[in-house]
Amino acid sequence: MPNTGDTFTTTLRQAHLEWGAHRHTSTREIRYGEGYLQIPSTYAYDFEITNDKEPIRSQIYTFSTADGFIQDGSLKASGNQSKENYAKQFHGNGALKLLGDWFYHIDAQEGDQIKIEFLSPTNILLTKV
Repeated sequence: MPNTGDTFTTTLRQAHLEWGAHRHTSTREIRYGEGYLQIPSTYAYDFEITNDKEPIRSQIYTFSTADGFIQDGSLKASGNQSKENYAKQFHGNGALKLLGDWFYHIDAQEGDQIKIEFLSPTNILLTKV
């Protein structure tokens, strides 16, 4: 589980900004407005950010954005790194458009960077750098 003060920065790409529409599979219909944040493998392993295959730790995090657009939202760590219990992304818990709405609010573009800072092991602050 992450420690208070752990931080990393991720760079937004088209897939992060248009998760529901920029897809290479036909597993579900197109959904505009969805977004996610990548968790690079080194941070997933070092900070022990796990998915729902790891029953010891919760994959749910409370988060806010530094600009105040979102307060006490809920993120879920999901997906698989090469070590299957480690997450590869954060997305809105039960609300896949939650981050997409924030990306729209901050006019996020491909190449922008987002700082992910752990205020506690289960509380995150997101900041556009």
